Amino acid sequence: MIALSLTEITEAVNGALHLAGPAEAADQINGSVQTDSRLIEPGSIFVAKPGAVTDGHLFAPVAAERGAALLIVARTLDLPVTQIVVADAVAALGALAAAVVARVRAAGTLKVVAVTGSNGKTTTKNLLRSMLERVGPTVAPRGSFNNQVGAPMTMLEVTAETRFLVIEMGASSEGAIAHLVRLARPDVGIVLSVGLAHAGEFGDLDATVRAKSEMVTDLLETDVAVLNADDPRVAQMAALTPARIVRFGEYGQVDVRASALHGSRTGTTFTLHLAGGQSAPVVFRVLGEHHVMNALAAAAAAEVLGVSLPDIVAALEATTRAERWRMEVLGGKDDVTVINDAYNASPDSMSAALKTLAQIGTPGKRTIAVLGEMAELGELAGEEHDRIGLLAVRLNISQVIVVGRGARRMHISTINEGSWDGESAYVDTPDEAFELVRSSVNPGDTVLVKSSNSAGLRFLGDRLGDLFS
Repeated sequence: MIALSLTEITEAVNGALHLAGPAEAADQINGSVQTDSRLIEPGSIFVAKPGAVTDGHLFAPVAAERGAALLIVARTLDLPVTQIVVADAVAALGALAAAVVARVRAAGTLKVVAVTGSNGKTTTKNLLRSMLERVGPTVAPRGSFNNQVGAPMTMLEVTAETRFLVIEMGASSEGAIAHLVRLARPDVGIVLSVGLAHAGEFGDLDATVRAKSEMVTDLLETDVAVLNADDPRVAQMAALTPARIVRFGEYGQVDVRASALHGSRTGTTFTLHLAGGQSAPVVFRVLGEHHVMNALAAAAAAEVLGVSLPDIVAALEATTRAERWRMEVLGGKDDVTVINDAYNASPDSMSAALKTLAQIGTPGKRTIAVLGEMAELGELAGEEHDRIGLLAVRLNISQVIVVGRGARRMHISTINEGSWDGESAYVDTPDEAFELVRSSVNPGDTVLVKSSNSAGLRFLGDRLGDLFS
């Protein structure tokens, strides 16, 4: 974190300062900000936030022992460390992050980019970071730090030298993205898609649209909204913002687009066309044509922020995977390819992954889809799992292996389609799925492992990748 005095931090979080030992209100703090006591280093700030199953205050003694210079707490603790007592530790974390970003922005050339969407946030964030790093110091989230804790933690990493801050914004309810937007005040807001991911949490698709629209409604006239013109629900958000609109997509009248797409098991080649009229061929080694849309979104934002076409193309061509456990290509032994895409799953991403599997399978060899539950779909779960089962049959996937009771309807749907005889199998556990794949796979086969994170199939994907490496 940038250096701030204890007084400045106290004012930012609207708390009450309790000095310890020789500390003075004017003392400067510039250590990292952590919510995990195990990450505390001498000079760090520890935020004692409540957790799902525990309370951060219980770990404050560990933070003190590890050298924390300041504790942000909801109640005074009997520890020899300076403390700021606040009404809500998570709100205080966000307020501190907002104050830091505002101060860095006012003092320099910091530009903030925010990304949201039902699918593709992390991939787009990673691509954008790679592009912006070619121009200047860039801060972006580690992994999927995209909630009311993760986003502020990323914001607090900016320094006086930071030129670009990329923030991934997720939401489990209406108002969550609006809150993060108010904290970060992005100069560029990107909306990738609106789908059924987390539909069970939002309640219905209309609520999802409203939640994702929060990315653009508070933008200023001087800001830019980067919108997916191929998604009608995203395209209509242009009417909700005073910001300048930059549209990306593969169809219709768009500013940034791709043409001449050709997908294979080594990635996708296409021609990138920017809003300024320049174009160039791209060899994009991230598997799956659906990731081209994420590349277009990142390119659109990067062009707005002054990144040149050669740097945009270089960043795209240097990227070999979307992220760990996201369309990650493993294996290779006996020409067996394993695609581990089991970090998350929605109906849209599941469909895209299956279409990619069907597209890249070696002619004359089998395609095998190991599928687990798509979580957080609420009352839509049954029909959406049915739909994926039917899609697998219609794409002529050679073998479907459904894992876990939450996904069992996919197996039933493939059987009811009536096209197969034994090509769909159901097992209860990842271990059973591993043994079934191991005993049946043939040289040249392509295996997809796809599920929501909660199903745990990403580790199955790793095991299969190791088996065929």
